[in-house]
Amino acid sequence: MRRPLIPLPSWLPVDGYILALVGTVGLAALLPARGPAATVADGASTGAVALLFFLYGARLSTREAMDGLRHWRLHLTVLACTFVAFPLLGLAARGLVPYVLPPALYTGLLFLCLVPSTVQSSIAFTSIARGNVAAAICAGSFSSIVGIVITPLLAALVLDGDGSGFSSDSLVSIVCQLLLPFLAGQLLRRWIGGFLIRNKKVLGYVDRGSILLVVYSAFSTGMVQGIWHQISPLRLLCLVGVEAVLLAAMLTCTSYGSKKLGFSRGDRIAITFAGSKKSLAAGLPMASVLFGAQAGLAVLPLMLFHQMQLMVCAVLSKRYAAQADADADADRGAGTEAGSDADASDVEAGVRMKADAGGEGGAAGGEGARSAAAVAVSGPRG
Repeated sequence: MRRPLIPLPSWLPVDGYILALVGTVGLAALLPARGPAATVADGASTGAVALLFFLYGARLSTREAMDGLRHWRLHLTVLACTFVAFPLLGLAARGLVPYVLPPALYTGLLFLCLVPSTVQSSIAFTSIARGNVAAAICAGSFSSIVGIVITPLLAALVLDGDGSGFSSDSLVSIVCQLLLPFLAGQLLRRWIGGFLIRNKKVLGYVDRGSILLVVYSAFSTGMVQGIWHQISPLRLLCLVGVEAVLLAAMLTCTSYGSKKLGFSRGDRIAITFAGSKKSLAAGLPMASVLFGAQAGLAVLPLMLFHQMQLMVCAVLSKRYAAQADADADADRGAGTEAGSDADASDVEAGVRMKADAGGEGGAAGGEGARSAAAVAVSGPRG
């Protein structure tokens, strides 16, 4: 196998799907859909979003979700981080407009703060870090389910007046394109669940292809309307810096906050990864429904944040794993040392027992010799 000309560090993962998204954005910039092609692309994008959430609902096991409710403190903590702490930080960033961020990018940043948490990457990083994988699965699933309802409601509350184009019609579209297909998938899961499990790999391509179609439609509309001329490279660099601060703040909040709340190490790892990350798969379709023609700029902060969180959490998960291995080695070393001390104590006790036995035997032998001498002198009686 040929090595790449520029080998990438092991701690710097490049998500192939992100590369596909970047390529889709480039295609939309070079060959945007116009006229009748744009109408077809919009219709296909709408159908793809509905199909995507139908598959989400059909694949989610209701029994597993209900079993996870037993760990309610952890799930409430993750939900609070995702839908309370994140939006508050997003609202606090309003002071950066227009000096650091233009209004269009700030709207995308605020929408990023309203999106539910991830599922797959949270599970993967929790597993690498030796955390509570089952908790990460349930936390990500609950966040996705709640986000279908909470994210549009929060968007209606905080995005109104930000030039996002959000309205009651957008909320109706969310219900029709996201919530109803999701519920339909849940209802039909009993009959189609087995088929979906057997064809999981193929359906994964359907998921990702649907999202790529949504991205192409949104960015094509942006190119046709010329909205990309509003953003300079310096503004994009400022956006990256703001998102880096946002991610660092949430990682600190989830890590130290879960420790203060008394969670175990495995639960703290699950909270850290599930509570500090945002779902690209859920956010892109929602943005296409919420923002319509303005979705291109609205999803840009989410795409940048997604790649950033993958890179940072990959490094963090490996550090957690190294710490877990070091602690395990220390525990084994302590056990070996304790066993050696116990063996030494047993040997020392055995030596003392033998010495005591030898002393008693010597005393008995001396007494027997004196008795025999006395008999020899006096001679036998009787």
